[in-house]
Amino acid sequence: MAASSTGRVLSLCKQFQNVCRISSQINVKKCATLTSLNSYLCREKSPLVGRCWYNLSSPVLPCRSLHTTVNRRGLDEFFDLPENWGESRVKSGAPWTAKQLRAKSSEDLHKLWYVLLKEKNMLLTLQQESRRQRLQMPSPERIRKVERSMIRLETVVKERETSLRLLQTGQERGRPGAWRRNVFGFTYWYRFKEYAIPWYMNRRYKRKRFYTPYFVEPHIRLRIEKYMRAQCRKSNMEKKKLAKLQERFPQMKVPAS
Repeated sequence: MAASSTGRVLSLCKQFQNVCRISSQINVKKCATLTSLNSYLCREKSPLVGRCWYNLSSPVLPCRSLHTTVNRRGLDEFFDLPENWGESRVKSGAPWTAKQLRAKSSEDLHKLWYVLLKEKNMLLTLQQESRRQRLQMPSPERIRKVERSMIRLETVVKERETSLRLLQTGQERGRPGAWRRNVFGFTYWYRFKEYAIPWYMNRRYKRKRFYTPYFVEPHIRLRIEKYMRAQCRKSNMEKKKLAKLQERFPQMKVPAS
């Protein structure tokens, strides 16, 4: 009985060994076929060399399907182009205006946003590297241009969302509300909420005060006067600072007021 079981185990081992040998021969043939095909493409000087236009499920030789995406630079995209290295001035165009952005489609704006975001990341990396090396960043005004373009792009997108919301719901904001005043005299935007019970039965809602008492109104005037005095004091300090700088550096250009 034991001899028969041992013979069965040996026969199964032999069959498994034969299967492994056959699969290894098949893999060798596939590898030879792919190698000959690659050498043929190199001889013919095909433009597809370096990118496999075939897709064979072979675990021996990994291949890459054909695509037409842009060249991947990896971490090099966080740095400026090599031809701009060491330059003190880098030419750059004007920022995008709102008029130009309004003429574009939503898909183009979506693409442009990511282009500007990549440019901003690159410029911030360049700025940090310049600070680390204690050098002057070439053309630092590029950061401000990109930021202005992104702010205008976001404004144009919000305008489109507001217009669409006005057509669909008649509300200018995403959540309806109203301008109200609190007990301290501040005006703020109150967003409406849904309650399970009417407002005259809701104790939590009735605790809110949407009015300004009469004895608070003199303090509102004093607060406005304090704010105006602070703004006037700030503008006078800026004028004195500019006057001192102009006296020390006569060639300096005074900004227009």
